[in-house]
Amino acid sequence: MERILEVKNIEKYYGSKTNLSKAIDNISFNVDKGEFVGIMGASGSGKTTLLNCISTIDKVTAGHIIVGKEDITKLKGNKLNKFRREELGFIFQDFNLLDTLTCYENIAISLTIQKVKAKEIEKRVTEIAEKLEIKDILEKYPYQISGGQKQRVASSRAIITNPKMVLADEPTGSLDSKSARQLLENFEYLNKQLNTTILMVTHDAFTASYANRILFIKDGKIFNETIKGNDTRKEFFEKIIEVQTLLGGDLNACF
Repeated sequence: MERILEVKNIEKYYGSKTNLSKAIDNISFNVDKGEFVGIMGASGSGKTTLLNCISTIDKVTAGHIIVGKEDITKLKGNKLNKFRREELGFIFQDFNLLDTLTCYENIAISLTIQKVKAKEIEKRVTEIAEKLEIKDILEKYPYQISGGQKQRVASSRAIITNPKMVLADEPTGSLDSKSARQLLENFEYLNKQLNTTILMVTHDAFTASYANRILFIKDGKIFNETIKGNDTRKEFFEKIIEVQTLLGGDLNACF
């Protein structure tokens, strides 16, 4: 199995020497190609800080993060920007689509920045649009399409560059239950049918039940790891709830 991500003994401190706060405390784990991993924990547990370090939005204080064969903790300047642009895909809570661009242009923008030829861009956008069933809305603008269609456009944009990993931070946080389920089914398709590696932060047990493995974070450390294995999604959901109860987290979702 190809190793996509290695997180090695990372630590993250905030504040000054007289008032230091440790957000991440010696965390290590690996993610293989094609995995769908959820990261859970109560507010302030360090889960979003962890994702921010992996996404290069934030820098670790100590330790190493290796994506593919690249130690991203050592990247700077143009090399860091190139890595972020080409090796990672992002799915935001509010999708971050540009209303002044068509759906086609929103999906193609990262390829355009990479100076990919127009014919190749058209080929790749058409292919992913067919797979996610949005080919008929490519010439429309985001304000002209439904929430579910926006989700698919955002997902297409995230994977159009064939990134090593797609990162999602609370992707269902601002969605109603129907839209959330549609997005999660879309994630499931990306993962199972397109073999997309996904790392998703969430506080919601229902959302987490779509993943294959959950890392629970408490006080900046890994508290527990739960693997779906041969469980049904409902059985996995119940396991997640059990660990959340031990963590004392919010049980704000039902199957």
